[in-house]
Amino acid sequence: MKQLFLLRHAKSSWDDSSLPDHDRPLAPRGVRATAMLADHLRAAHVAPSLVLCSPARRTRETLEGIRDALGADVEVQFEHELYGASAELLLERVGDVDDSIESVLLIGHNPGIADLALALAGRGDDVEALRGKYPTGALATLAFEKSWRDLAPGRAELTGYVTPKQLTK
Repeated sequence: MKQLFLLRHAKSSWDDSSLPDHDRPLAPRGVRATAMLADHLRAAHVAPSLVLCSPARRTRETLEGIRDALGADVEVQFEHELYGASAELLLERVGDVDDSIESVLLIGHNPGIADLALALAGRGDDVEALRGKYPTGALATLAFEKSWRDLAPGRAELTGYVTPKQLTK
């Protein structure tokens, strides 16, 4: 069973309106959310083999906040194509993952991340919650059989969905 973790970057700051979108940092709330998310990842034993991350500052800072929870051996790739990518482009990229890799964490942006999670989740207890909202810092866990290139809409099971708000309770 392969796993795909879809993480929307944590809350970003809009304090400096002169910054280009690509260069916006995390807000203090986002930094706190990454710490809670790191604790969740450790507790859930989430250890992806590969991290695919948008190069935007807020996605890189989200990764930095959870990096220690992912294990020392995780391979990280920053890919410009992930910045602002649609669900279709994200799925195409995931389809290129080598089948020797069992789990991938994709850190990106909405609407692409949310749209991809909704498209892939054919079943699962949290599908309705996923349809409601995909806030910053939310993480969807999808499981599926076969190969990355065979992953298609409706073919995965949503086995987990957590938001920073749930982690503060």
